[in-house]
Amino acid sequence: MKITPLYTFYFLCVCFLVYSVSIYISKPGCINRPEDMNAAEGRLVWQKYNCQACHQLYGLGGYLGPDLTNLVSQKGKDESYIKALIRSGTKQMPSFDLSKEEEIKLIDFLKSTNESGIADPRQFNVHASGMIEQK
Repeated sequence: MKITPLYTFYFLCVCFLVYSVSIYISKPGCINRPEDMNAAEGRLVWQKYNCQACHQLYGLGGYLGPDLTNLVSQKGKDESYIKALIRSGTKQMPSFDLSKEEEIKLIDFLKSTNESGIADPRQFNVHASGMIEQK
């Protein structure tokens, strides 16, 4: 039996469909704890209130507010500090009327971002070939 391009096409289509279905029916491996789910939903809170317009994560985002990548690990900036800032605001930052759930999710998102490390894009060189290396 000779393999024709049509059979190859059918085989690749079936492989694609099987792979697509397997992605949608399997649980994501990275979200297996409630805190991880809160962090994922906290990213949606971050986007809903357009925090990236003023604040940065990993050096990317707005320049009006500070970079919040490692905010949680800074001395004296725990959950109560973050909640107070969100609720009362500052001169430049408005106060936000977040629900308790949204606050928890946003703080879990900031904690997960903090745990992911530091990645300032200004510390990397991007070559014309697309390769990226640390300065």
